[in-house]
Amino acid sequence: MKITPLFLSLAMAGMCSQAMASAIDQNSYANLDDVITTHLNLDLDIDFADKQLEGFVEHTLQWQNANSKKLVLDTRDLDIDKVMYQTANGNWHKASFNLANRDDVKGSKLTITFKNQAQKVRIYYNSRPEASGLQWLTPEQTASKTHPFMYSQSQAIHARSWIPVQDTPAMRVTYNARIHTPEDIRAVMSADNKDALYKDGDYHFTMPQAISPYLIAIGAGNLEFKAMSKQTGIFAEPTILDASVAEFNDTQAMIDKTNAMYGDYAWGRYDLLMLPPSFPFGGMENPRLSFITPTVVAGDKSLVNLIAHELAHSWSGNLVTNATWEDLWLNEGFTSYVENRIMEEVFGRDRAVMEQALDAAGLRAQLKTIDAPDTRLNLKLNGRDPDDAFSSVPYTKGQLFLIYLEEKYGRDKFDDFVKTYFNEFAFKSLTTAQFVSYIKANLIEKYPGVVTMDKVNEWIFQPGLPSDAPNPTSDAFDKVDTATASWLKGDTTAAQLPTTNWTVHEWLHFLNNLPRDLSIEKMTELDGEFNLTQSTNAERAFAWYMLAVGNGYQPIYPALDKHLSGIGRRKLIVPLYKALITNGKKDWAQSVYLKARPGYHPLAQGTIDALFK
Repeated sequence: MKITPLFLSLAMAGMCSQAMASAIDQNSYANLDDVITTHLNLDLDIDFADKQLEGFVEHTLQWQNANSKKLVLDTRDLDIDKVMYQTANGNWHKASFNLANRDDVKGSKLTITFKNQAQKVRIYYNSRPEASGLQWLTPEQTASKTHPFMYSQSQAIHARSWIPVQDTPAMRVTYNARIHTPEDIRAVMSADNKDALYKDGDYHFTMPQAISPYLIAIGAGNLEFKAMSKQTGIFAEPTILDASVAEFNDTQAMIDKTNAMYGDYAWGRYDLLMLPPSFPFGGMENPRLSFITPTVVAGDKSLVNLIAHELAHSWSGNLVTNATWEDLWLNEGFTSYVENRIMEEVFGRDRAVMEQALDAAGLRAQLKTIDAPDTRLNLKLNGRDPDDAFSSVPYTKGQLFLIYLEEKYGRDKFDDFVKTYFNEFAFKSLTTAQFVSYIKANLIEKYPGVVTMDKVNEWIFQPGLPSDAPNPTSDAFDKVDTATASWLKGDTTAAQLPTTNWTVHEWLHFLNNLPRDLSIEKMTELDGEFNLTQSTNAERAFAWYMLAVGNGYQPIYPALDKHLSGIGRRKLIVPLYKALITNGKKDWAQSVYLKARPGYHPLAQGTIDALFK
């Protein structure tokens, strides 16, 4: 979309009108009805020896209640040294504050009391080594083995573990930061990273567009930079930089195609930060600087849909944001849909449909293992940590809902609806209820007689999938199924399977659909022919290990040990730990986990710790 002067001023203003949405955010203590932070100024030292960030954050405040003299912030495991505030006359005063006892989910409420309404408040603090939103890695735990590494993961409610902040996606802030590091360490942030191109230990960052706190991000380590295009580049450790550039050099084409479909990219540059293997997710859509797992550097661009996904968040999630974590599908469902449209534009319809089919099959399998209430798009957390309710439902069910609407209305009408939706809610946060009102007025009633509001409500508020939900299928997968059936019957050998030109998507379909009680003889034949146990594609290796654990195929275990110890991406390790426990390998799994745990991110540690209780 075009960034008009009015549009940009809204982007930089913090979108204070969104404050009322916070009233339903059960995961935040923030008193947004009284006061809103519009801008943050961070000044932090990165202390690798003590594994902490130390310094201050300064909040610029906009009061909503003329009678209030309190600011309530979210924190978790922070040490607060002192609080100062500035009044209208420019003078600074000491503020009184109270840090409440720690809640297991929400952390500790920080209440700051002023004698007079403050214009700015400055909180001096430090994080602790156990901060849930930070990971500290020794040189040995990195790719280059020469320097320590630190990075943040603030989604969903982990920004509060390294910044005292109104930690709800209902509010938006601009920010500046000054970050101090050892001279041989480069720092980067989800901001303008021009200053990070010069490695000197003193870095200045500016984020002029207002973002939700979970999108504030930082990374620091032995990082080098290489440009991919006029608008894109990669920060990475030297050992993986060139391979990453080769893998992701279609990123500019992805941006150009998305601009044409949904309006101009609103954030200036789009760079990638390649993280160490311990990163618990595939990627994180931090604006201007997506954080990416090295597990998708496969050497053949077979997993670059992850880049399309994180880029798509620049429209759905970062630009238009869910107001609470019960509305996560507004971020992830739209993003999964836009991701697939990007893949179709850049790599063709066949690949896009294969990815749809794989995701839909994965969702249908997962729906059988999730409690029915958690299969609704508009999730009810009921006091839970948002991380504990994580599943593919907001992603793929949300995507299928939008595919359903596209099929009903036609791509031209639906594209126009999505583009207008992004423009209407740009730099705003909205709830599911607001979306329902918007779709009713701008799609359902605009084109009557196509889809009913009852059907919309079924998709959003009812568990499971509607009976008429799309079920994407691929001709390529049909051919894989035919070849598989012949091999399973014994009519052909593994060597005769037509795998020469199979994409990773066809391999995943093949492995995921093999019988879960496949004989050891058949497993041995496959492994002998295709060396699946030693696969260098992380997704294909994962699918093979899942099959092998369930079937008791023993030769995988040395390689599986390396897989579990070498990466921390939750998608590729947590299901394996669960499968090992289910299939009588709990002691072996626990021994591997005790060795691997120090290299895992706190989010992965928390998830897997619970499996062994």
